[in-house]
Amino acid sequence: MKEEITAMWIFAALITSFCFGINNSIFKWSGTKGHSKIHIQFFFYFVAFILSIMYGVLVDGLNLNWVSILLGAAIGVLNANGNIQMASAFEKGPASLTSPLIAANTVFPILCAALIFHEHISQLQWSGVICMLLATLIIQYTPNAKGNHQYVPWMMHTLFAIFSFGVLGILMTTTTRLHLSSLDILVSMYGGGTVYLMVAMGIKHEKIKSKEIKIGSCVGLLSVIGYGCYFFALNTGIASIIFPVVSLNCLIVVFAGCYLFKEKLKTYQIAGVFAALIGIILTKI
Repeated sequence: MKEEITAMWIFAALITSFCFGINNSIFKWSGTKGHSKIHIQFFFYFVAFILSIMYGVLVDGLNLNWVSILLGAAIGVLNANGNIQMASAFEKGPASLTSPLIAANTVFPILCAALIFHEHISQLQWSGVICMLLATLIIQYTPNAKGNHQYVPWMMHTLFAIFSFGVLGILMTTTTRLHLSSLDILVSMYGGGTVYLMVAMGIKHEKIKSKEIKIGSCVGLLSVIGYGCYFFALNTGIASIIFPVVSLNCLIVVFAGCYLFKEKLKTYQIAGVFAALIGIILTKI
């Protein structure tokens, strides 16, 4: 029975990674088409908010309180801000350094789970975590990046993104330790993110394209599925293992890049794929 539960939360974490990977691939594709990331994020948050609140009202029932509203809204704002800061960092500096640096945010919730929430992690499982973290860095790293870069603003945007995603992971772990309803957190998260992005759209004053609405709606549906599985995994599994598994969504982006954008997979990236798979196996032992 214990083995079945373990398999379920790891599978849920993998589904989350898959959904996030597809969404990131969509973001990458939409960027090449000149679509606004803020508009797409707004519509994905808005659609996800409508879907989650409809499910809560019609099926499961909402039991919102100030704690779940505040924590959920904070998670939504941090996630939206992290995505915006990451996009700005790509514009200001070398992408080959930006991605690995921001991916390092996974360390914060892992350390939080181990040190603050006293989760027990075996040496073998720690080996799996390290393999997955190394795989994340290897897969996304591209040596010899060239170009004119603005170091100070690039580093500031990168640090803000790391901070946003790192604190987001800690807050998600906190909500599970407080036994708050995942649905209440999801509704508050999407609601808070929608308001934040609405303000950002008002500041930008950019024209909304019909394709941005369609893309955002698709991303919103995948996000609901992904975060639903994310909270299930955190409620039933080990957070310090779940976070590295979710971070492997970069595998989807790599494969999408090879298929859609005709990017060639380098030898060290293939090694990263195998390291990621080994890491997943080690965390299950």
